[in-house]
Amino acid sequence: MDPLLAASARALALGDALGALGGIALRDDPPALALRGIAMARLGEYPRARELLRQAARRFGTHEAVARARCVVAEAEVALALRDLGGSPRTLAGAAATLSAHGDRGNAVQAWLTIARRALLLGRLGEAQAALDAIDPSQPLPPPLAALAALSRAELALRSLRTEDATTALKQAQAAARRAGIPALAAEVADAQALLARPAARRRSAGQDAPLRLHEVEALRASGALVVDACRRGVHAGGRGPALARRPVLFGLLRALGEAWPQDASRDDLIAEVFRTRHPDETHRARLRVEMGRLRALLRGLARIEATPRGFALHPADGAPCVLLLPPIDGEQGALLALLADGAAWSTSALALALDASQRTVQRALAELEAEGRVRAVGNARARRWVAPPLTAFTTILLLPAVLPAG
Repeated sequence: MDPLLAASARALALGDALGALGGIALRDDPPALALRGIAMARLGEYPRARELLRQAARRFGTHEAVARARCVVAEAEVALALRDLGGSPRTLAGAAATLSAHGDRGNAVQAWLTIARRALLLGRLGEAQAALDAIDPSQPLPPPLAALAALSRAELALRSLRTEDATTALKQAQAAARRAGIPALAAEVADAQALLARPAARRRSAGQDAPLRLHEVEALRASGALVVDACRRGVHAGGRGPALARRPVLFGLLRALGEAWPQDASRDDLIAEVFRTRHPDETHRARLRVEMGRLRALLRGLARIEATPRGFALHPADGAPCVLLLPPIDGEQGALLALLADGAAWSTSALALALDASQRTVQRALAELEAEGRVRAVGNARARRWVAPPLTAFTTILLLPAVLPAG
């Protein structure tokens, strides 16, 4: 490497992005383009950084596989910062394999961590676990990478409601961040640790709400109670049960029955709550009977639904109590706010991908939130991004895209 490139690389390693640009700002050879791209990314100029990294990757020859793979990894990190979550992780996995084969373990680990972090944003917990498993734990990592790896493991554990594993990983991340001496990394670890102490949900009983932290939600799920989970729209007892996120009518009926437990819910109230009408007729009552039959089938082994003169009543199996678990914030846009709460600027398409919803649905929800002053748009047309202030009073872990294992 020539002296200017070496000096720029050293400046980048020390966190001096402007110093790194000083010697190579006018150069357009592939190594200089790659360093310029990384420096621009450090300065937050992500679109320009992406363009430079793509140019560098194209200009490196076929015999320079390692350099091209490094550009792929750097571009993937920029895409993650831009919340561009489209495409397949296969290209990045291929780059990781190339780097590992040539002994560049640091950049290979960075590639696997980028895959894991992207998968976590999309709620693909199995994919995130596979990416983290590809990192050999027996080989020591530089402190910054060790901290990022521990943070990723902690987030995966939190999203899976394994709070003890999350606590262990966060302690490891804190120790690695301290060794790295990078203030931004230490702040990220501190923010993640704070999630454990914040309310994550509300437990409703006898019309009263009590806040629950993540470890209390985990204990509730393992207690044997029938938990009607309005955070992730499912029902479980002892850690098993069906997800109803794609069955809104059935979940609406179940939630209404859970609200009424141990009493019954009237037919008129159920119809008004789920079918959105205050003037039911015989067709609504017939549909209610059909949907109740479907719900009975899904709850087999967990609970019974019995008809009463007034309506329907929920009876958990083995006399277990029924608990209604509510999100920490009210409203239908909880998952959307949970994604935006990370402080990053999201495009509509990225939000739709993460939520597994249509862009039109996401646009309508964003318009409602914007009218309420809870989110704001930055930019116009294709460059438009959405941001929201961070939510510091509680954690939105249970609202993020993911379905907990049914057991």
